[in-house]
Amino acid sequence: MRITRSVAGRRRRTAFVATTGLTVTALLLTGCGGSSDSDKGADADGNITLTVADFGQFGYKEAGLFEKYHELNPKITVKEDTTAEEKNYYPKLLQQLNSGSGLADVQGIEVGRIKEIVDTKADSFADLSKAIGVDEWVSWKAKQATTPDGAVIGAGTDIGPMSLCYNRELFEKAGLPTDRAEVAKLTEGGWEDFLALGEQFKKKAPEGTYFMDSASAMFNAVVSSSPEQYYDASGKPIYDKSASVEQGWKLAAEAASKKLTQGLAQFEDPWQAALRKGTIATVVCPAWMAGQISTYAGDANKGKWDITSAPGDTSANWGGSFLAVPKSGKNVAEATKLVKWLTAPEQQAAVFKAIGVFPSNQGAYDLPDVKNATLPYFNDAPIGQIYADGAKSIPEAVLGPKDGVIKDSISTQINNMEQRGTSPDDAWDAAVRTIDKAIG
Repeated sequence: MRITRSVAGRRRRTAFVATTGLTVTALLLTGCGGSSDSDKGADADGNITLTVADFGQFGYKEAGLFEKYHELNPKITVKEDTTAEEKNYYPKLLQQLNSGSGLADVQGIEVGRIKEIVDTKADSFADLSKAIGVDEWVSWKAKQATTPDGAVIGAGTDIGPMSLCYNRELFEKAGLPTDRAEVAKLTEGGWEDFLALGEQFKKKAPEGTYFMDSASAMFNAVVSSSPEQYYDASGKPIYDKSASVEQGWKLAAEAASKKLTQGLAQFEDPWQAALRKGTIATVVCPAWMAGQISTYAGDANKGKWDITSAPGDTSANWGGSFLAVPKSGKNVAEATKLVKWLTAPEQQAAVFKAIGVFPSNQGAYDLPDVKNATLPYFNDAPIGQIYADGAKSIPEAVLGPKDGVIKDSISTQINNMEQRGTSPDDAWDAAVRTIDKAIG
């Protein structure tokens, strides 16, 4: 979960997914054996403690996976060290990599950082290419963590296929369709159609309500649906020339000028309060966002929300992470086995069931807990189908080492257009100054 809540803001909550239960047999099928002779971290009795450092909410605790792994491997105990905000986690990870000490057996890496790690720190991590079954992942996910010589330094956890969450009650009051198929049809032409729908909403919208929460979220969705975003294939920053950035900025400026947005920085207290009060009609919705909405909108708004496909015919990816194994660890072989198990289809399905983040391993898509998943909070929206369909049309994007910095800088200035009335030209100039200073 990321971008306008920043690369740093992976704050996920349970999305209350209704699915069938995973069987113990399915979990056992992917269990590992005992400790390896190549690991040096075992005590005199052969017991090993594996440490996993991550950020936000990866869902392993909620899905009970570490306890299950211990049941399958009695000599292995897994301890998780979680940092609430990725913006605090990542500088510490870089410091540990530079010093060569303090690293966990397994380290989480955010998608907005993976390119920088691949380019500058790949030699610090074990090659997982022969351990994790790279072909099981959506192809673009695996390539994000692959070095030029073919080493894979991270196993994909989740992805964030895009959808659109909308408040059915507000749509009805504004005289708009509420059926998810009809809503999808109104925006099938793309994000321009989405803004046109916003203008229709505004004509009859209840007083004090807004069509969208944040134009920066829409900007991110527009850019993320393009293969060329902030860098070109040679690794050169092109954010100031990118067609997708230009389109996203233009649409964000239009949304701000027409007062279609409440201008809220996502995940901050005012945003949470707006969801609770029911003043927002739509939220750009990567898979993990549903959990945010259900948490902060609360029980009083259950059933008032729904989910449909994202505008246009090309989906986008917003978010996702990786699990990597530092070479310097004392338990590299066992850590690799743990990573393989955690990212196998059955375990990714269990995490999806627990907190609603969508698997990157395609083998999970046909499992009942994914394929048949619905969200009762969102009018029983068939999220397994919606997200899987979205995942199939996500383009293979070029990532850059400072994607997160660029996104956050632009988002800040979009927020200034919304809240302070900053002109689009002044806001863009300010974003460029910040970005150029950051990327050198």
